[in-house]
Amino acid sequence: MFEELEDIKNKCLKCQKCALSKTRTNIVFSDGNPNSNLVLVGEAPGYWEDQKGKPFVGKAGQLLDKIFECVGLSREKDVYICNTLKCRPPENRDPLPEEKAACKEYLDAQLKILKPKIILICGRVALNTFLPECPSITKVRGKWFDGPNGEKMMPIFHPSYLLRNDSREKGSPKWLMWQDIKEIKKVYDEICNL
Repeated sequence: MFEELEDIKNKCLKCQKCALSKTRTNIVFSDGNPNSNLVLVGEAPGYWEDQKGKPFVGKAGQLLDKIFECVGLSREKDVYICNTLKCRPPENRDPLPEEKAACKEYLDAQLKILKPKIILICGRVALNTFLPECPSITKVRGKWFDGPNGEKMMPIFHPSYLLRNDSREKGSPKWLMWQDIKEIKKVYDEICNL
């Protein structure tokens, strides 16, 4: 598994399939545990991710780590994290269709190798990649969907959205995320203890 993932990463390092290859500092391939049953797929790298070559290392990543920790999960041990795009779009703009298409083979290859039992679809761009028929993250977050290989998939809010919406009142994005992460942990424990 590790060799296969390393092969895909090396292909990404050499990739010139879209214009983002000319503006990237680093590719952002993955972080966490490839032996995990839980994979989180984010959108695209931001500034800090591009600088460090790892997903979710800025303020949004710190919040994501806290969200996992509050239910006893850790990035290093329990989660594998990757993105739909491996290179940062300039100014953190939404990825163009041709950029998403250029990276799709890498994401598909990662998931095929990993064979996760749960995929967390993190944010609107990732939602559009996995479930293009779903209109918005606010309408489908917290709901389970069947993945193409039998895995369970749940869309969740991106932590950067939660940073912009600070309320913790009932019904707020942060409150909803708390409900979602508790449900994710419950299903994770059921699946991993089979």
